[in-house]
Amino acid sequence: MQRIYIPIVVSLITVLISCENKNNNEEVNSLIEAKRAEVAPDKRVALWDLNFENDSLKGETDQPEELLSLIEELNSQQINFIDAVTRLPEAALGEKTKALVTISVANIRSNPKHSAELATQALMGTPLNVLKEDDGWFLVQTPDGYLSWVDRAGIHLMSEAELEQWFKEPKIVYTSLYGHVWDSPRQENMISDVVAGDILTFEGENHSYAEVSLPDGRLGYIPFAETMIWEDWIASRNTSPEALITTAKQMMGTPYLWGGTSIKGVDCSGFTKTIYYLNGQIIPRDASQQINEGELVDADKDWDRLQVGDLLFFGVKGTPEKKERVVHVGMWIGNGEFIHSRGLVRISSFDPTNPNYDEYELGRYLRTKRIINVPSEHVLSVSELLTNN
Repeated sequence: MQRIYIPIVVSLITVLISCENKNNNEEVNSLIEAKRAEVAPDKRVALWDLNFENDSLKGETDQPEELLSLIEELNSQQINFIDAVTRLPEAALGEKTKALVTISVANIRSNPKHSAELATQALMGTPLNVLKEDDGWFLVQTPDGYLSWVDRAGIHLMSEAELEQWFKEPKIVYTSLYGHVWDSPRQENMISDVVAGDILTFEGENHSYAEVSLPDGRLGYIPFAETMIWEDWIASRNTSPEALITTAKQMMGTPYLWGGTSIKGVDCSGFTKTIYYLNGQIIPRDASQQINEGELVDADKDWDRLQVGDLLFFGVKGTPEKKERVVHVGMWIGNGEFIHSRGLVRISSFDPTNPNYDEYELGRYLRTKRIINVPSEHVLSVSELLTNN
């Protein structure tokens, strides 16, 4: 009897433990998902990659306070577990958890390899938060919160103290659409190319040239007429109709580039983002994020309601079965016209008598939002860019 009884008891205990573990897994993973919906509904700007399995809380996150809240909840429910979560920035980075873009335009990708999708771009002098490394690629977060991967060659790693010191140094902004940093005023050898919006350290004036240093320490010269002192540039930025239209039309013909946010190539939301950046505002990266900012202006194709600078969104309307899909954005420039990047930067019209009439975009119009002079959580001033947050 005893030889039969002991295996049965052991089997029952095993079943009970297995059921308890299964219940714990389901309960904890439900808590994780609920927390994800709260703190990281958009994985493009917040990392909450956690799961609970075999009494172990695993994964990684850049939300330490929310992770602590989750752990306290598990402890309060007396759920025993091993904490195996990686907190980002990862410890292997040491103090080098900051970086500056050191090339005119850094391509930032969805995965750590050159063949991965281009997610966004960042201009020279853009400060980045660095979260982890993978074989020479770094997961970084841009000032607009976007998470993606950049090659080591495009950034200069720094400690927070080093970045703070860089912030204190005098800066200039490159203001022409495209140009070069030269090794001397004789313009014999190029140090780097530069594009509108690039930020460099101002070392002094040499006749008609600005002597500059790049974020990685390279020294060079730029024609002074192609630059502005940072403080003067910031003071002159505004989102007046004239400024927005001038900037937008300067980029006419720029080729479409998926993930592009610079004069070298732009996608639709990269174009609107660039227009606003060069006029003093940092807006979210993607059209599906931009549509959540500002105030609703129109959803009925009443073009009289629109003002220059309003953002028009296009896509597929939602139904009870499917969510709305926002796939395109442009900027209103008045007179029934908007400017946008589709194939190249172009002007389209909703007036059937206009040679630029765009029946295609009219057919997928969703609504228009206004962000000018409208307080919005994720719209920042460019003046905040050189602030160590």
